[in-house]
Amino acid sequence: MTTATATSTGPTTGRTAPRRRPPLGGFTLTALALEIRRVLRNRRTLVFILIMPAVFFLLFGLPNKGQSLGGGASATAYIMISLAVYGAMVATTSGGGMVAVERALGWSRQLRLTPLRPPAYVATKVLTAMTLGLVSVLVEFAVGALGGVRMPPHVWLLSGLAAWIGSLVFAAFGLFVGYLVPAENVMQFLGPILAILALFGGLFVPLEVLPDVMQQIAKFTPVYGVGAIARSPLTGSGFTLGAVANVVLWTAAFGAAAARLFRRDTQRV
Repeated sequence: MTTATATSTGPTTGRTAPRRRPPLGGFTLTALALEIRRVLRNRRTLVFILIMPAVFFLLFGLPNKGQSLGGGASATAYIMISLAVYGAMVATTSGGGMVAVERALGWSRQLRLTPLRPPAYVATKVLTAMTLGLVSVLVEFAVGALGGVRMPPHVWLLSGLAAWIGSLVFAAFGLFVGYLVPAENVMQFLGPILAILALFGGLFVPLEVLPDVMQQIAKFTPVYGVGAIARSPLTGSGFTLGAVANVVLWTAAFGAAAARLFRRDTQRV
């Protein structure tokens, strides 16, 4: 009686090697560049973040050319900076809100099969939204310069940076809404809300001309702090700690809410 013996071509460990995690959770500049390029190919997005704020400046900024505010600041420059904040606000919110579309398409489930970790995915979305915000600010400032706005170099720089960096509030807001509402309703939900926030936050109309009650309400909106900080280099009046606290607290609130909804969403898939 013969006995067959199994031969092994290599050592066996009884278990498979653990899957190696990619550095930075799978975040890469290549993936970020592809995401930005994909978003910029969306014509509807370009209309909202590039064309509309520029058209608003041509309609409301140029007719005030040559006029001054109470402190001597150019009214046209004031309007341009306010609309740059608005453009960055719309751009970053729409960039963050696009997660709603991807969730509806089942992209969240597909990501679970890839090395890309959830924090890296969120970081890619935030950086994409901030890139859109930067593009919107640059376009608005370019249209303003062509329209005759003249400001000292440091005002251009500081106001532009404040409008752009402050729009991080709305990148977090966009993520929050993207994980909260269905994809088919996200833009219909965001559009009117952003317009109302811009109105009550003093972007469309200077707060000084509004009733006192509305001025007090405006200080508690997420738009107020960003607008006040962005316009302060032009007006020379500076900004208060209340404006800074407004930006920080709203960013933290929207970020925390988005993170909670994100964890709930990934646990489902």
